[in-house]
Amino acid sequence: MAALMAAVPVLALLALGPRPAGAAAPLVIWHGMGDSCCNPVSMGYIQKLVEKKIPGIYVLSLKIGSNMIQDMENSFFMNVNDQVRHVCGQLATDPRLQGGYNAMGFSQGGQFLRAVAQRCPAPPMLNLISIGGQHQGRVYGFPRCPGESSHLCDWIRKTLDLGAYSKAVQEHLVQAEYWHDPLKEEDYRKNSIFLADINQERGINETYKKNLMALKKFVMVKFLNDTMVDPPISEWFGFYKSGQAKETIPLQETSLYKEDRLGLQEMDRAGKLVFLGVKGDHLHFSEEWFDSSILPFLQ
Repeated sequence: MAALMAAVPVLALLALGPRPAGAAAPLVIWHGMGDSCCNPVSMGYIQKLVEKKIPGIYVLSLKIGSNMIQDMENSFFMNVNDQVRHVCGQLATDPRLQGGYNAMGFSQGGQFLRAVAQRCPAPPMLNLISIGGQHQGRVYGFPRCPGESSHLCDWIRKTLDLGAYSKAVQEHLVQAEYWHDPLKEEDYRKNSIFLADINQERGINETYKKNLMALKKFVMVKFLNDTMVDPPISEWFGFYKSGQAKETIPLQETSLYKEDRLGLQEMDRAGKLVFLGVKGDHLHFSEEWFDSSILPFLQ
């Protein structure tokens, strides 16, 4: 990876020059579970919408794999830590991103891009927009599946029920890597290879904290009628009160916030955290809402 990151084409960077004053920062998009970079009714639509509303903007919709099918499959079966490393390398070698970029993640893409912010500060992420991202984990019960992936989700649900925190499942099933069982908190903290790490559950990585706090804004969108994410408040960094699965607490009442393990308390006090709510089920929103609520963070 170091060799890859060192291979940024210097001549290309010089030829590109600095971003013109007033020009919009580039945008990096990461899709959710069962989706792909370029699906014309999801990420492809979003990319075209942003390009239409912000003429001249560079939009990179991340593809994990050599084609759309691999990209979709990897959203279920490629170790998240490997995906994040791949993306960090891709961003580091893209000359158009070196002056900084905004990031927008949909569903699980939201927490994956947060991992990029925490682990890979170069090039710098300016604003992070998480649309339905599950920052305290999700799929406790794995409510349902997107699109045409229901057969995969039936298998995943059974696998998670059998042993979400086993080594084999953690290393090869994406959804297990951010599975947060409030009735098995110790198992989660000990064995989660992704979410427990980026949420500082096993110790404090000061670099993670410093890098996240460098964001100008961390925008979290919660879908107010979400039937897919359990609990929906995870989209605002809240979760179930420990030891039970009925009562939820907001971010400000969690130990993560009170101990400020990620710097979220300090970011909140500085006005860097933005909590948006939108009526509708998971990832259901109108173009009008997107224009009024999200575009201002990209311009």
